[in-house]
Amino acid sequence: MNSSVRPKSKGLLFVVSGPSGAGKGTICKKLLEKKDIELSVSMTTRKPRPGEVEGKNYYFVSEEKFLDTIKNDGFLEYANVYGNYYGTPKDIVVQMLEQGRDVVLEIDIQGALQIRASYPKGIFIFILPPSMAELRNRITGRGSETEDDINLRLGETLKEVAYIDKYDYCVINGTIDEAVNRVVAIIVAEHSRVSEDIYELIEKYKEEI
Repeated sequence: MNSSVRPKSKGLLFVVSGPSGAGKGTICKKLLEKKDIELSVSMTTRKPRPGEVEGKNYYFVSEEKFLDTIKNDGFLEYANVYGNYYGTPKDIVVQMLEQGRDVVLEIDIQGALQIRASYPKGIFIFILPPSMAELRNRITGRGSETEDDINLRLGETLKEVAYIDKYDYCVINGTIDEAVNRVVAIIVAEHSRVSEDIYELIEKYKEEI
């Protein structure tokens, strides 16, 4: 056995959230390109949009199926958004974790707080913009919102930041590459924690004496 390799352990769930415009979606996309990690796919009752693929963008289900899943405690979190349900299926995520695969979940802050309650072993990462001025520039750059909308979003950001103490890590997204590297460093550090699986390695040490 190579003494530098830890025994195979369960995967870890990394929950990434933060205010709109902070760049969490871009960070997660880059993370998937750089790290061997799975993206959690949500379940929804809304209809597929052109180009969306079942099991890749969402799991598209009936409202009856979704409500049955709620009754059976089948979600890590869920919400009703403008008349459609969205949720993170518990069984699929747990199965990937049991197989030793890390999972990243990009989600809003309210969803993250639900997951904190239902799966406290998750690692929670809050993405922040470098400044409110930069956040304003990013939202303005989209060209899809009025000045009143932007001011409303900035106000909501200040409310959301108040929940940062519920998270394990904070990453300031000044540049995408630097932010992604910091998230990768968090993943590496979390896999180096002293945990139950390391005792399997210690037992192997004893057998080798």
